[in-house]
Amino acid sequence: MTSGTWTETHAVNSPNYKLWHLDPDTEYEIRVLLTRPGEGGTGKPGPPLITRTKCAEPMRTPKRLKIAETRSRLIAVDWESLGYNITRCHTFNVTICYHYMTANNRSKADCLDMDPKAPRHLVGNLPPYTNVSLKMILTNPEGRKESDETIIQTDEDVPGPVPSQSLRATPFEDRILLYWKEPAEPNGVIIQYEISYSGLRSFDPSVPLQRPGLTVSLPSNATHHLFSQLHPGVTYQLSIRASTSKGFGPATTLNVTTNISAPTIDEYDGSEAFLNETATTITVLLKPAQAKGAPISAYQIVVEEVNPQRTRRQASSDCYEVPVSYHSASSGGSPYYYAAQLSPSNLPEPLPFTVGDNKTYQGFWNPPLAPRKNYNIYLQAVSSTERETKTQCLRLATKGATEEPEVIPDPAKQTDRVVKIAGISAGVLVFILLVLVAILLVKKRRTYYSYSYYLKLAKKRKDAIGTTRQEMTHMVNAMDRSYADQSTLHGEDPMAVTFMDSHNYNNRYENHSGSAAENSRLLDVPRYHCEGTESPYQTGQLHPAIRVADLLQHINLMKTSDSYGFKEEYESFFEGQSASWDVAKKEQNRTKNRYGNIIAYDHSRVILQPIEDDPSSDYINANYIDVSGNGYQRPSHYIATQGPVHETVYDFWRMVWQEQSACIVMVTNLVEVGRVKCYKYWPDDAEVYGDFKVTFVEVEPLAEYVVRTFTLERRGFNEVREVKQFHFTGWPDHGVPYHATGLLSFIRRVKISNPPSAGPIVVHCSAGAGRTGCFIVIDIMLDMAEREGVVDIYNCVKALRSRRINMVQTEEQYIFIHDAILEACLCGETAIPVCEFKAAYYELIRIDSQTNSSHLKDEFQTLNSVTPQPQPEDCSIALLPRNQDKNRFMDGLPPDRCLPFLITIDGESSNYINAALMDSYRQPAAFIVTQHPLPNTVKDFWRLVYDYGCTSLVMLNEIDLTQGCPQYWPEEGMLRYGPVQVECMSCSMDCDVISRLFRVCNLTRPQEGYLMVRQFQYLGWAGHREVPASKRSFLKLILQVDQWQREGEEGEGRTIVHCLNGGGRSGVFCASSIVCEMAKRQSVVDVFHAVKTLRNSKPNMVDTPEQYRFCYDLALEFIESS
Repeated sequence: MTSGTWTETHAVNSPNYKLWHLDPDTEYEIRVLLTRPGEGGTGKPGPPLITRTKCAEPMRTPKRLKIAETRSRLIAVDWESLGYNITRCHTFNVTICYHYMTANNRSKADCLDMDPKAPRHLVGNLPPYTNVSLKMILTNPEGRKESDETIIQTDEDVPGPVPSQSLRATPFEDRILLYWKEPAEPNGVIIQYEISYSGLRSFDPSVPLQRPGLTVSLPSNATHHLFSQLHPGVTYQLSIRASTSKGFGPATTLNVTTNISAPTIDEYDGSEAFLNETATTITVLLKPAQAKGAPISAYQIVVEEVNPQRTRRQASSDCYEVPVSYHSASSGGSPYYYAAQLSPSNLPEPLPFTVGDNKTYQGFWNPPLAPRKNYNIYLQAVSSTERETKTQCLRLATKGATEEPEVIPDPAKQTDRVVKIAGISAGVLVFILLVLVAILLVKKRRTYYSYSYYLKLAKKRKDAIGTTRQEMTHMVNAMDRSYADQSTLHGEDPMAVTFMDSHNYNNRYENHSGSAAENSRLLDVPRYHCEGTESPYQTGQLHPAIRVADLLQHINLMKTSDSYGFKEEYESFFEGQSASWDVAKKEQNRTKNRYGNIIAYDHSRVILQPIEDDPSSDYINANYIDVSGNGYQRPSHYIATQGPVHETVYDFWRMVWQEQSACIVMVTNLVEVGRVKCYKYWPDDAEVYGDFKVTFVEVEPLAEYVVRTFTLERRGFNEVREVKQFHFTGWPDHGVPYHATGLLSFIRRVKISNPPSAGPIVVHCSAGAGRTGCFIVIDIMLDMAEREGVVDIYNCVKALRSRRINMVQTEEQYIFIHDAILEACLCGETAIPVCEFKAAYYELIRIDSQTNSSHLKDEFQTLNSVTPQPQPEDCSIALLPRNQDKNRFMDGLPPDRCLPFLITIDGESSNYINAALMDSYRQPAAFIVTQHPLPNTVKDFWRLVYDYGCTSLVMLNEIDLTQGCPQYWPEEGMLRYGPVQVECMSCSMDCDVISRLFRVCNLTRPQEGYLMVRQFQYLGWAGHREVPASKRSFLKLILQVDQWQREGEEGEGRTIVHCLNGGGRSGVFCASSIVCEMAKRQSVVDVFHAVKTLRNSKPNMVDTPEQYRFCYDLALEFIESS
């Protein structure tokens, strides 16, 4: 070696020699020495040959390659010092090669030459939070060695900005819905978003702007957020930024302006708005409105001609936003015109204004009003910006028509005119009195009272009714007696005079003073006719008929002392057989009787036309029930019979054909408490029973009853008859219905469906006695109340028992009959045919100028007076100490009988949730109404969803953490709530509705699969509003939910409806849904019945007059849009 001390000598014996074991890339000095053998010795070395060996391939790569440091955008690599024994060459290169996948799935690679002498080597310009593959390559002129790849993840960094093009905002009046997407460069795991918002400017200078602003933090999976409790007409600056564990990235900013709101016009107290009226003018008080989002730009006085037959141009709005002058209205047929337009400066304080003063205001002529026409006077306040205009209106007064225009009398002729008028009036009065006396002496006709008269009475009786009405709904909860287990025969005095024949129709009416009438009248309601006469009505010494006016007082008296009065009265009915039943007792007829002690009396039994060669074929266990008297005649109006057994199905249809019956009333279920109560005597398609063919036509399932339609044909007869079966399914297995509302609706439906020319109505339960008797007595008594103004329940039951044994079988049923008739008289008939609804609705909302009230307001007061108020014992489960923290409010608790008990077990949590099952129009327990979940009940809420197969969630309130209303669903991905796993599948928005689709799985029962649930979050009902801002968007929500329910789970899924307290708003949705379905299927609208049915389960449903009217408004919107 030229530079070392190492020398080596080789002996050679040829001119060529190869040196071995030299080091690579090393310079050697080679000399040749000659040596003679023997004594010759060795000569001097020859001249040196200096040469260098070639490099050898590197031995290996460094063994101790390690990652010294990892940052978000660089990696520091250390390795051992590279000595000659590794490089095998003094000239070598060290290269670091790396590659990774970019965010858009593209591969990026590069190689960096490193300083071999540096102890640490840096790989920079890497993307954060990315897996980088590293390897080292050692190269010399003779070869290369590559290390194994090392994969290392770069550290997180602050994220990039949220893409500005992904920011999308939908403004509302007091909310903004903001959508965004994840940053294109997340640079790690996004752990939260932070949105700060502040007001920049407002159309209304009086609105306080939020400075420096507010901030909300949202979870990493959030893609949208609803900002609530904002001010209308304010431009907000929204700044959103994302955060990883390293901190927040840069913010992206968007300016959004909320929509302005219509101005607010304060309601007037009483008749405050009405000041004066003449034949051609009306003076009203105008009050300034309050701006909401933009200053008031104008006030408008609108005159609407009231004409129920005329269709309003703006079906979806209560205001008249299109300016129409009087001349344009006259020539174009518009129902309204602008009488005046005033600037805000003209109305700084309340001022009077005369409609019809013949002046012009900002181009609008205010002509005199026509004396013979009716008008509504409206005040409209308008706020406008460059992009939108909002109008609010309020009806100030209604001007009625007058026969003649007002004429100022001539003072000179006034005295003579007064004298003439007085003389004529006196003569007319004397004549009228004579006529009235003659009529009373000859016919003693009954007197009826006007509706306004009853309104006055209603107000006087309001307090008494409010405190005593709840007693009607707490009836004795005894067990129903089993028909088969009865050991005694029930009967009565066979010598008793029949109920109808005992009425003295000719001598029972006397006139009473007005004060006496006022003190005894019940609360009257619109469109019901339980008005009768004021007269003593005696049917017997001990049990006289009860005037409708006294019915409430009578029932309350009878219920004192644990209903002792009813107990005594019911036990006074004679028990035992009261007539012969020899035919029913014949051996060949025994199998035709379901129960051996409930069989047909001979004198009233239905005698079938006998079949040839079968003399016993004339028997069926059925009796005629006569309803006859001098007041009205309905002989054999009913047939009371047992539920057919298998052997009597043919006889049953023979009876229906023979008696030409068109309606069958069934007041039992086929099986109750595991026992067969009635044989299924009708077909699902078509069936032949002897010589009769019964063909199924259609079925109409409703929440508490089913209507089936059949055709009935008989061999040899060229006739096809239609027969309807009305099957009441809402009677519980034991006792009586908790409320009579459903049964009363059922009875009315039967009544209007039975053709006048048809034969008797066939009524049956199981034995044809208890429930059958209840139905017939209630139907008869409702007719009597309407026609006579009295009810005679006791003697009616006696009369029915003389026709068939055991009619009305229990004291509990007897009390229920009284309660049902009382409810019918208090509530009245409130159904309106669709074809008459518009005119009837305008009449309902018409303000009476004298009382400053309307029929609709009175109807709502009636509803409040008949709403049952649960007692603490009715809500015992909700009041348990372990459940009290699950109730947002302690009023309006769900009764025990309406609770949906949770099935899925979740640790120590109870099976209680603050919710109530409620019927829809067609399905029992189709709605579950509940409060917005509390933070501690979110898991219970999802247990409820899964356990009860709920496929729709309707959310009618806003998320508000200050009121304990958290977000209870995942925005994206999957979250677990106790034993229930919820995965968000999609989210979309249409108008005022955010629709989310969830897949819900019960982890304790995974074999059951999953449930698809759609949530409808309604944004159109601001927290400060009594009702939704738009009838059209709320109706759209109802139709969307209905469509989803019909498409999924074969229409059997339930709907959860929730608001803050599970009351008013939820009630509006359920009631409106029922009313729309009722209008579509039955062509009638009955808002009162819909709300009353809901309140039977929870009394705070639809709890304000504004919400009640909104249900009517929505019904009109549905009818007009259909």
